[in-house]
Amino acid sequence: MDRLRKIFTMDSLVLPLVAIILGLLVGAVVMLVGGYNPLTAYGALIQRVIGNPYDFGETIRQITPLIFTGLAVAFAFRSGMFNIGADGQVLIGMTSATAVSLSLSSLPSAVVVPLAVIAGGLGGGLWAAIAGYLKAKRGINEVITTIMLNWTALYLSNYVIRHFFLLKGQNRSENIEASAAMTFLNDIFNNARIHWGTVVALLAAAFFFIYLWKTKQGYEMRSVGLNPNAAEYAGMNVGRNVVKAMFISGVFAGLAGTFEVLGVFHYQSVFAASPGYGFDGIAVALLGMNHPFGVVLGAILYGVLTYGAAGMSFGAGVPPEIIKIVIGSIIFFIAAQGIVKLIVKPLVLKRKKEKVL
Repeated sequence: MDRLRKIFTMDSLVLPLVAIILGLLVGAVVMLVGGYNPLTAYGALIQRVIGNPYDFGETIRQITPLIFTGLAVAFAFRSGMFNIGADGQVLIGMTSATAVSLSLSSLPSAVVVPLAVIAGGLGGGLWAAIAGYLKAKRGINEVITTIMLNWTALYLSNYVIRHFFLLKGQNRSENIEASAAMTFLNDIFNNARIHWGTVVALLAAAFFFIYLWKTKQGYEMRSVGLNPNAAEYAGMNVGRNVVKAMFISGVFAGLAGTFEVLGVFHYQSVFAASPGYGFDGIAVALLGMNHPFGVVLGAILYGVLTYGAAGMSFGAGVPPEIIKIVIGSIIFFIAAQGIVKLIVKPLVLKRKKEKVL
């Protein structure tokens, strides 16, 4: 019971809930100003998400890469790093998984699938480790290097697909064989593109929690993140932990790209611009307050709002951009916890007085 009380404190549970409510209220006010009915709009959003099995499955599909990229950003942040490069790591994960799947298409699925998943995760991890190495050895700020590596990953991925795996006459790779596809439960969700990556994402969140809070290596990483000078004075290898933290962060992001190829599209496009998975992951990490289980909840909220935005547009005539206002408002209130505390504090004090009386 004591552990549960520690987890469900006001800061960890009530404040995010209040921030979500305030964000929804801000969105409602914007709708009213624009001449839309917020109740109808939010009702259409919910109907879009849970109205039928296909849309529910597609919502889960939308949530899955957000969990991975949110974990990537949160893990780096907990270790004292700010990983802006999750988008590039997603692309490298995609390309690695695509290359393995197409190159080994003649092998059975029991061999191809694990190799493709491992390749995608390792590709993203090694790509992120470049920024970690430059930070550890040269003191170069990881924000700069990860942003630059995003563009490098974009052009490198496009080059690989165009020159080695391009489908003739199309701006994408060849289709991976059915043996490498990771979709499941298609019949239950009316052929929605739900896949095994969702299960792996939840396992990754559990790994995040266990590794950082239940192991010696995780304790060292958190110590380096909180105070690298004190950690070095205590005998910890700061540089090694920085590289390791970025590698693990990149593995999470690489898996997001891996399962988008294996579980959703079954091919890789030649991208004209960054796909944006990693930047959505930053928002999810902020929503989840950089805690793995908070990231899962944040990804669910973000995915529901994003996928449901089409329902608002078609069902209530509300521009989908308003959902971005809602998400931005929620992130603002989570970041500005002082404002939320000012709103919550009178209610808490009133409740305490009632108990005393």
